[in-house]
Amino acid sequence: MPALRGLTPLPPERAAALSGLYAAASGAARRRTLASFAVVALLVLLAGLAAEVRPLVFVENIGKFTAYLAQIWPPVGLDHPLEDVRAWYWGLPGWLALLGETVLMAYLGTLLGAVAGFALSFAAAANLVRSPAVRFVAKRFLEVCRTIPDVVFALLFVIAFGLGPMVGVLALAVHTTGALGKLFSEVVENIDMRPVEGLSASGASWIETVRFGVLPQVLSNFVSYALLRFEINVRGAAVLGFVGAGGIGQEFLAAIRNFYYADVSAILGLIILTVVCIDLATEQVRHRLIGAEEAR
Repeated sequence: MPALRGLTPLPPERAAALSGLYAAASGAARRRTLASFAVVALLVLLAGLAAEVRPLVFVENIGKFTAYLAQIWPPVGLDHPLEDVRAWYWGLPGWLALLGETVLMAYLGTLLGAVAGFALSFAAAANLVRSPAVRFVAKRFLEVCRTIPDVVFALLFVIAFGLGPMVGVLALAVHTTGALGKLFSEVVENIDMRPVEGLSASGASWIETVRFGVLPQVLSNFVSYALLRFEINVRGAAVLGFVGAGGIGQEFLAAIRNFYYADVSAILGLIILTVVCIDLATEQVRHRLIGAEEAR
């Protein structure tokens, strides 16, 4: 390779030494990469053995799954499609009422959890609260709320309060508190601290500092995360019906247990369509909020 104009070529022994150092560094990097892949592969193997993952059994029994899908396939033909759809969705009014109950459960659970997570996120933020004890208690409480699955909370609340939608609302609210509180606190910890420091220097109280120095920076992200959580909670609320928390999940579980294949596909289609519509609507809102935030 010809030397570049204006550059003095290195002495051969110096070039050879640098090439050796580069080759050694490249070799070390390759060995670290291969070692990382080997560790990951070993962990996957150990996890598969511990979880009793058996690929041959999966391959042998995959036909049962596809057969079940064939059984719940919508019973709609080409000869009388409208009549078939009417027969397929024979329980539409009742299912829509239960589906509306599920959406309202998700909405109320998300709202309550977002309010609680909003309040606790500031106490868990290291850049706003200097007391390690306060931060420790707030963070551990949020961890407990989001670590225990919402289905477990629902089972506990069913024992305490009985069956009904209130159980689902409480379970979703507790789990949402932990999830959103964690996300909100991370947003708060990444803010620009100059407005906060300026307000503190001017004698503003802690609440005034949060109100005028923190909230304007984080509010759009808070709303975006809350909307995303609402999407998740709609799906979660449908599952909570399996343990008696109300909503469409109870009807869905009854159809599965009684082998009402047409009802299973009809209710599943309603749930999927509802989730898709909510996802599309909240996605537009989130994009608008993010766009407004970037335009500032």
